[in-house]
Amino acid sequence: MAAERFGDPDVITSAAAQMPFIIVVCAGPEQRLCWFNEETRALLPGRDNALGRPLEEVFTELIDQRWMESFYRVYRTGEPATGAEWRIHLNRPDGSIHEMYLNWTITAWRDEDGGIRGVIGGAFDVTEIVRGRVAAERQAERLHDVVIALQSELLPAGLPVLPGVQLAASYLLADSDRAAGGDWFDAISRPDGRVALVVGDVVGHGVTASAVMGQLRAVLQDRLEAGAEIVDALAAVDRFARRVPAAHAATVCVAVLDPGDGSLAYCTAGHPSPLIITAGGATRYLPGTGGMPLATTGHFPVAADRLGVGDLLLLYSDGILERPDRSVPASAAELARVAADAAAGRALHEPDATPAERVCTQTVELLVRATGHSDDITLLAAQRVAPPPVLDMLLPAELTSLRASRRSIAGWLEQVGATTDDTFVLQHALGELMTNAIEHAFGGELGRDEVALRLLLTPDGRVDAEVTDHGRWREPARQSLRGRGLALTSQLVETLRVVPAATGTVATVTHPLTRPAHVLTGVNPVGAPGLPPESDGVLLIEQPDDDGSRITVKGDIDATTAEHLQQELLHRTRGGNLPLSVDLTGVTHLSSAGVAALHHVVERHRTGNAELDLHAAAGSPAEIVLTLVGLPRRVD
Repeated sequence: MAAERFGDPDVITSAAAQMPFIIVVCAGPEQRLCWFNEETRALLPGRDNALGRPLEEVFTELIDQRWMESFYRVYRTGEPATGAEWRIHLNRPDGSIHEMYLNWTITAWRDEDGGIRGVIGGAFDVTEIVRGRVAAERQAERLHDVVIALQSELLPAGLPVLPGVQLAASYLLADSDRAAGGDWFDAISRPDGRVALVVGDVVGHGVTASAVMGQLRAVLQDRLEAGAEIVDALAAVDRFARRVPAAHAATVCVAVLDPGDGSLAYCTAGHPSPLIITAGGATRYLPGTGGMPLATTGHFPVAADRLGVGDLLLLYSDGILERPDRSVPASAAELARVAADAAAGRALHEPDATPAERVCTQTVELLVRATGHSDDITLLAAQRVAPPPVLDMLLPAELTSLRASRRSIAGWLEQVGATTDDTFVLQHALGELMTNAIEHAFGGELGRDEVALRLLLTPDGRVDAEVTDHGRWREPARQSLRGRGLALTSQLVETLRVVPAATGTVATVTHPLTRPAHVLTGVNPVGAPGLPPESDGVLLIEQPDDDGSRITVKGDIDATTAEHLQQELLHRTRGGNLPLSVDLTGVTHLSSAGVAALHHVVERHRTGNAELDLHAAAGSPAEIVLTLVGLPRRVD
């Protein structure tokens, strides 16, 4: 072994290159990358000739993630900068995104005479630590955190999905006080098709502030939902606030938007002015209206503006402006910049989120992680978009049409902004109605063996769906596995109405669409697991072991595949006389025909005195339907 050369620069460089954390050295005001170690090299695939180039050219995606300004600030001031558990998204050559969480430090790189030559950045990858801690925190909050539960009950359960406007909201409790706060938000669809947007702030924290917040929100919601104009609604809540001492000096911003023409009326009652981000990325704050806090003057002047298609309106509480070590004007400018980056998708990579959702979640994360926060933070965003078209389909009265209709329904619901839960409900409910129409209605007076499907989104955020056939009911030609379809549908949707007529039958369902608001418990969100890939509709039955006592079922179980499933299960159990464990987690659609098939197999096993274990993961389509219909099942 060669003798170590103590103090030899080559030895030191070799050791630094092998250090198990990220090190970069940048020179000059342009932050040109002049050295990095092997750990950093792993982050550089596809970034050729990195040495000698400015750091922001090598990592262009970091500019709008609020990283580069820390390097420039250290070079300019000589003061070190640190950060804990910052989320970072790096682009990979294959187009994928690599997400990391880093603890980092940036210090000045000085010459022998003390002059600043550049900066040295070091970082530890703490991704697994963060994800593990966040998972533990989520579990603890589900079990113990009464604060979050209380706040979730007082705030809206969800935001309506409306034609012509996309909504999102986020709420973050104060860092220094885990007591529930006094911020609130609301989005209220009105009878005339307009939507009322509210962000308010009660002074203080704790049970009293939360209770008063809930009362103020209820009064204002009631008046706005009934169609009252802004001045009248604020006058009503002001009268209430005068009778409740803890409500004195509460602030509120109310805006009423018409998604059709973009007209906007708003009032800032002692509250910060809304921010507009235009479709082109420009930002401007609306002028304050001169309104005063509740229970003070009772003066609530209203101003007007207009949103173009693609423009985004952001209401917020002052917690996002009054962050430590930031003046309010500096915070306002920073809020506008970061919100515009988030809306345009230039910050963190979340392509499945709407611009409104990115503004509400990423803006909080990127601003608060640099400064912390001492007050509650609430954001409510509304982006004006083109209203969705009506979905009109005319399909052959054949069972093969079921799969095409499910995909069209899912595509239309994704376009309007429905959640996966609402998509699941409507796909199943309309699938039952489509199957009814296909199996029982033929050769009516119109002589057309077709089924019509029509979906539209109403101004109050409900899907109105119609399934229409053009024939007369008749008994199916073969024994059917059906009979539970309408009962299952009525359990899934808000209303179900079936109207038979001489020329056919019209089945109508209505179902409200909502998207969840984000009640944040920290500023380092870990993304939820991705959805499973879309099924191709093929029913697969797999045997994971040799003895045949367990099978896995995947794909769609509808009227086209239910009979095959029933026959297969009975064949494998010799008519219900052998035990069998059936994993239904991979089932993507379970119709009433599939439920009937499973009921039949369950009864055969009871007769044969053999065990049939039906099980699925919690929240999977099969588990939800099996719970609705009361079939014995085990939840994984």
